[in-house]
Amino acid sequence: MRRRLPAAVLFDMDGTLVDTERLWWAAVEQVAAGMGRPLTEADMPDVVGRPAAHTAAHLHRTGARLHRTGGPSAGDPGALAAELDTAFAARVTREVVPCPGVPRLLDELAAAGVPMAIVSASPRLVVDVVRDVLGANRFALTVAAEDTVRSKPAPDPYLAASAALGVDPRACVAVEDSPTGIASAEAAGCAVLAVTSTVRIRPAARRTVLDSLEPVDLALLASLTAPAERK
Repeated sequence: MRRRLPAAVLFDMDGTLVDTERLWWAAVEQVAAGMGRPLTEADMPDVVGRPAAHTAAHLHRTGARLHRTGGPSAGDPGALAAELDTAFAARVTREVVPCPGVPRLLDELAAAGVPMAIVSASPRLVVDVVRDVLGANRFALTVAAEDTVRSKPAPDPYLAASAALGVDPRACVAVEDSPTGIASAEAAGCAVLAVTSTVRIRPAARRTVLDSLEPVDLALLASLTAPAERK
């Protein structure tokens, strides 16, 4: 008996669909350098998978401590977030590259009629660039950082995507690569396919971990969702 296909596949963007995690890190590194503070491994939880507003607040907070000891001013969090968005968008426009296996998997899902969405903590201008590079017609919708009051790790982005598609999040597969994104998808009730990129991820209930999307196909995705009906 053929398994029921997922009601939708909801893709994280950075580090999952496209190789942009290194570009985001480089953009944050650039802005942080202007503040006179190098990025280190200790900054990863506040950079990887986080929206610009969160990372900007982190840079402002840690930069303020540096300023008190004689370093450059930490600047305003809103201005820092805008600077991060601009630096990231410029790098993505120049260097965006699909991750291995992505074009084939998107084609396979489209041929099977499975709705797809991008659910990202990146700003709208970056999400639109990536959507257009991958093929705007492939995605039923995109959710960017500005589209929900709370971003990842809150469940709001995945709940917004599933509601807009008219599907039960429990019947969806979220494809993620960061602990922040996984927490968001799992809190929304999605099954998760996690692809290891910058951070090691452990398997868990309703969470499958792979090193790449290259071996992923319809049969694997269909095996991940619990029985649930479309709304």
